[in-house]
Amino acid sequence: MPRSYPFEQVDVFTDRVFGGNQLAVFLEPDGLSDAQMQAIALEMNISETTFVFPSTRPDCAARVRIFTPRRELPFAGHPTVGTAWAISRRRPDLGREFCLEEGVGPVPVTLEGETVWMQHRDPEWSAPLDNRATVAAALGLQEVDLLDDHPLLIGSTGASFLYVPVRDPGTVDRVQPAVESIPQISSGEASGVFVFAPDLERGPNRVYSRMLGSQALGVGEDPATGSASGPLAAYVAEHQLVKLADPIELLSLQGNKMGRPSLIHMRLQLRDGKAHAIQVGGRVVAAFDAVLHLPS
Repeated sequence: MPRSYPFEQVDVFTDRVFGGNQLAVFLEPDGLSDAQMQAIALEMNISETTFVFPSTRPDCAARVRIFTPRRELPFAGHPTVGTAWAISRRRPDLGREFCLEEGVGPVPVTLEGETVWMQHRDPEWSAPLDNRATVAAALGLQEVDLLDDHPLLIGSTGASFLYVPVRDPGTVDRVQPAVESIPQISSGEASGVFVFAPDLERGPNRVYSRMLGSQALGVGEDPATGSASGPLAAYVAEHQLVKLADPIELLSLQGNKMGRPSLIHMRLQLRDGKAHAIQVGGRVVAAFDAVLHLPS
């Protein structure tokens, strides 16, 4: 007898279907092996697919395993937000605040109205990269296109990305990366390259961004990257690229170049000039339900 596995596909960081970042959520994956979950993620052919299991921790509502088409991740943003939304629809008893168990440990999530917020740990930063011309060339740009007096940094709140600030949103859209160069320009430490610019025409606390992935992940470009948005919020606040307040509230437009515009909300506080209490949030929209049939 074939085995049947229902799943939901949702669009994350958007208020309309066919926007944001796609996510497949398997809420009843019992019996699937690691190899089968990886094969399913490749079959889905979207940035990530999640599989929800009972938690091994008493302080978490569920254990979430996250797969790209190529490998499993210990932590990711839009899968956390989308999976939390899917779980909350099935389990209203959880209330509006709970934790998900991921490879990095408990990830707190909060539902406020139609927005799902995930908490990020405080960021960790590398020393500034000194290969600015090489990085620019790998992105199809010139060094003059990079934002003056702002460093290229590898940052992480659970997943590492190379942050490249450029002059304006038009420059972000002009990026034409040599995908094979991405691991080299970040010394192989980062999951992708996050290119961004202040978007002053849309508002003082707006950022325009793109996340360029790697062949190792099987993701060429990501329309919405919640795990990268935590360090992004920290970078623009710590380097005073946005209007400072308490708390600081930001909005990143990502995925526009791909035709899947995503609205990623961020909020944080500064403590002695360093980012703290970072949250990343957005809305989730149901796209469709389906069933995957596997041979016995």
